[in-house]
Amino acid sequence: MDDETNNWTVTSTGMLQEFAECAEAVAATPKKLEKAAILGGYLDTLSDPDLTRAARYFAGHQFALADARTTNVGGSIISAALSGATGFSPEDLYPRWVRLGDPGDLAAEIIKEAKRTFQPTITLAETESLITRLSETRGIKNKTALLAAVLHKASPLEAKYLVKLLSGDLRIGLREGLVEDAIARVFGQPLADVAYANMLLGDIGETATRARVGDLRDVSMRLFHPIKFMLATPAADLTDVARTMPEEFLVEDKFDGIRAQAHVESGRVAIYSRTMDEITHRFPELIEPLRSLATGVIIDGEIIPANGEVILPFSELQKRLGRKNVGSQLLEAVPVALVAYDLLYADGKVLIDQPLGERRHLLGQLVSDQGLLRMSRGKLLRDAAMLDDEFERARARGNEGLMIKSPDSPYKPGRRGRDWLKLKRAIATLDVAVTAVEVGHGKRRNLLSDYTFAVRRSVDDDELLNIGKAYSGLTDQELTELTEWFKAHTLREFGHGRVRIVEPKVVIEVTFDRVQPSNRHKSGYALRFPRILRLRPDKNATQIDTLETVRRLVDAIDTAQERRVSGQETPE
Repeated sequence: MDDETNNWTVTSTGMLQEFAECAEAVAATPKKLEKAAILGGYLDTLSDPDLTRAARYFAGHQFALADARTTNVGGSIISAALSGATGFSPEDLYPRWVRLGDPGDLAAEIIKEAKRTFQPTITLAETESLITRLSETRGIKNKTALLAAVLHKASPLEAKYLVKLLSGDLRIGLREGLVEDAIARVFGQPLADVAYANMLLGDIGETATRARVGDLRDVSMRLFHPIKFMLATPAADLTDVARTMPEEFLVEDKFDGIRAQAHVESGRVAIYSRTMDEITHRFPELIEPLRSLATGVIIDGEIIPANGEVILPFSELQKRLGRKNVGSQLLEAVPVALVAYDLLYADGKVLIDQPLGERRHLLGQLVSDQGLLRMSRGKLLRDAAMLDDEFERARARGNEGLMIKSPDSPYKPGRRGRDWLKLKRAIATLDVAVTAVEVGHGKRRNLLSDYTFAVRRSVDDDELLNIGKAYSGLTDQELTELTEWFKAHTLREFGHGRVRIVEPKVVIEVTFDRVQPSNRHKSGYALRFPRILRLRPDKNATQIDTLETVRRLVDAIDTAQERRVSGQETPE
């Protein structure tokens, strides 16, 4: 590598230490092109088997996405294994974990203190073997002993990235899309071909080895791995819709449920959430309606709480989201339906490049508009002014608002464009991540009930920017459960635990009166009178709103105020 890529070079021998050194170099630069160059240079040195492993690991996957295995190694096993490997007690580890905020950094620190000499010996093949054995091993004690034995011989850097990989987040500013970019650049392949092959295969490791030899075109779809969802952009107002959409546009209700992707083939059914987790077991009543479809499909839609045609509040659905096992009483108390609104694959053909209108036509031939599996009802409009009445009708049906889509739009996995817009509520809302919590007052003096929250800097930048603080909106039961979660996921604490910086993994939806400039928050804005509407367990911190959304809300509010002052009618 040259000066622009931190002078990092390696002639790989397939060692975990080299993988970790590359990860450190990637983490050291904020520039995407430099990250891609560093990663590509390393990947190019690997044998095909190690290239497969490393590409998966850098994308944050322990296995291929198409592989349903998991290690089920959480913080308690990691902590116990680190204790066993180093002799540090759990009491010694906890304050370090809080101070460092990352289990990998903790592993590196205590391994370094516990050992005087370090000789890296772990290969990527042995790493894969460990992950496989952890997935096959039953019982916390057995998993802990297996991991402790490997950590005992690991160097600090090996331990750091082994633990990061097992905890599910390398935290080096590297996403799967950037790994695809690095693969495309180093092996001289079009990025679009790399991304498309990875989507079909569900395995960025195999995609990398195919890219090396230019074998990306003859790839067939493999079902039963989640495809990234296409996302909608919030519309500021009806003028925004009129400016963005074509002359004729599709309008559907925006359902107040959880995004779901159903895969069906040869009698097998799997349902995936927006967070790419399989949730089939939580909705067993949907299996048979999906299994009865006439052909293999991938359907995009929304699981909603519904009693026949009556839409139930989202709070009812939340009762099922946190359950590992859904019993007959809960199935009866909280009935659901899957509303299908897009078709990504059917009858052996990938459809994402087909226009939305054609995809929905095919979907309508497979799914009726009623029952446990139903197709969303949509209509084509030409006048954005008609959306006011449509919005009120959608709200009266118990739904959140409207989705407005271009009938000619292809399906763009993982991208948030302006082919799909959403109108949610008359009062603006934002999806945000909780970054800090405080002990409440009065009857909530024993609960962490005051939440500071943030938006992302941009679609491509994960930096979290605080924008407000909310005190109300959740039930005491929800606060009690979250208090225990926040205590277990604290990064730093102040005032004897009264204020805690926490892992930004809890997503909430907030509403507010207005957005105003503020020097208090890094975002440059503050929400006036924010209130928590609900928890969003179906989303993670990579899926929250961005600073651009906030700025567009400010512009829309300012424009509306100017129109009122001038006596003009607002478009809303």
